[in-house]
Amino acid sequence: MFYAPEHRDKSLLPHDPFKALIAPRPIGWVSTKSKSGAINLAPYSFFNAVAEKPPILMLSSSGWKDSATFASETREFVWNMATYDLHEKMNLTAANLPRGESEFAFAGLEPAPSRFVAPPRVALSPAALECKVVNILSLQDMDGGLTGNILIFGQVVGVYIDDAFIRDGRVDAAAMRPLARCGYMDYAVADHLFEMLRPPRI
Repeated sequence: MFYAPEHRDKSLLPHDPFKALIAPRPIGWVSTKSKSGAINLAPYSFFNAVAEKPPILMLSSSGWKDSATFASETREFVWNMATYDLHEKMNLTAANLPRGESEFAFAGLEPAPSRFVAPPRVALSPAALECKVVNILSLQDMDGGLTGNILIFGQVVGVYIDDAFIRDGRVDAAAMRPLARCGYMDYAVADHLFEMLRPPRI
């Protein structure tokens, strides 16, 4: 099968498989705070690390949702690791609440204060990255038209890791059981890792 995205045969593929193919993807469980003090917490499917030195994360928002709006206002956000133990509460934070109503309260999650930024982190999450916004882009298509997608880049300025998951000088990510987003309504959990060394330089 081969097709151009705009000409997919919907009788064969009624649901767009794009996100099922680019999988699994880390979840951007992002907390933000508006200038007026409103707190938001939401999971994002299009999220990833894009640079190491300095460490930079990227979040893509379909329109000016609360996370994008608040991050634009205050130039700060926090990424919280979504784990299997928190999957039901994370899903609740995807609810379409009125602007300004806290997803922390709706999902029964306790916020914990951040060190270097105003938005709180999820207290039960085993890891969180405090970020300062360094760039915001409106994504264009190949014809130069605006897509409505907002890209937010944040430089990590603070790192929280639950000490229980630091073993022999390394983070035991498998023990954290981080969630990943797949296609449709599917998720995956990373609870098994294997090591593979790079080939030697020739």
